[in-house]
Amino acid sequence: MTVDQHLGAVDAGSRAPAPVSTLAIVGAGSVGATLAYAALIRGVARRVVLYDIDAAKVEAEVLDIAHGIEFMPMGEIDGSDDISICARADVIAVTAGARQKPGQSRIDLAGKTIELMRTLVPQLVEVAPDAVYMMVTNPVDIVTYASLKLSGLPPNQLFGSGTVLDTSRLRYLVSQRCRIAVRNVHAYILGEHGDSEIPVWSSATIGGAPLREFTAATGRLNQDVQDEIAHEVVNSAYRIIAGKGATNYAVALAAARITEAVLRSERAILPVSSLLEDYLGISDVCMSVPSIVDRVGVAERLVIPVNAAELAGLRSSATQLRAVARQLGF
Repeated sequence: MTVDQHLGAVDAGSRAPAPVSTLAIVGAGSVGATLAYAALIRGVARRVVLYDIDAAKVEAEVLDIAHGIEFMPMGEIDGSDDISICARADVIAVTAGARQKPGQSRIDLAGKTIELMRTLVPQLVEVAPDAVYMMVTNPVDIVTYASLKLSGLPPNQLFGSGTVLDTSRLRYLVSQRCRIAVRNVHAYILGEHGDSEIPVWSSATIGGAPLREFTAATGRLNQDVQDEIAHEVVNSAYRIIAGKGATNYAVALAAARITEAVLRSERAILPVSSLLEDYLGISDVCMSVPSIVDRVGVAERLVIPVNAAELAGLRSSATQLRAVARQLGF
């Protein structure tokens, strides 16, 4: 066969095209647009699409990113105000929702955002029933719980970004205090992504050494410092919102990392928010615990050691979230 004949055979469809991974992002605001950018520069998905009801905004964001495609790993971006652009997506990240105002708690956002989800989620499931859904919109635990009920999807297929960002904040602050590379810090923020979240110090390690032993050896991370760090993790979002109006960079990077774990079926352990059933005695609530994330979404939830105070905090966090969900009719 000549080269021309060979090319003709390929053009004629003798070879099926390789599957293309697609991330659909719902909402072209600061978080959605930054997630699209982060996913492309990390090479997370071969194709990224943006959906937003504001046609001019979504077109502008797509054009701005597309003009830099040359400098990224192979990829493409598209956008539309037609929800059908999300069809056949592998992962759908929902960032649309009411915007958090300075001084406003995440729970205060719940009512308006849930009303949006009542319309949006069924429409998304209709066009992309097989996608893995990641809720990023705050208050993420309540939004995840309500969206799961509205979607009719199995609990593994729809989850929230949870405390992946909070955990990153915790590890960063510990690394700064201890002068240790952040990747050598292993500690979690669990529970609500918000005011009742719990730092799990009892099972934290630094370079494989229990945090309590590292603290005893260096004196750098005593109880007072741990309390300061926990306070900073909880309140840092409010500081950022007060200064610039929104958080977008770190949350987009966290969402890109979760998407990567799904699309590459990594079985990565990440503290995402999903429906719990008899997890340390906690049931019927979406909140964050260490979870194995792969191509099916949340494959398993891991039970890590917690002390009595941490367990009480997690159960209290669950009670608060469950109460809000009930107030909203879920």
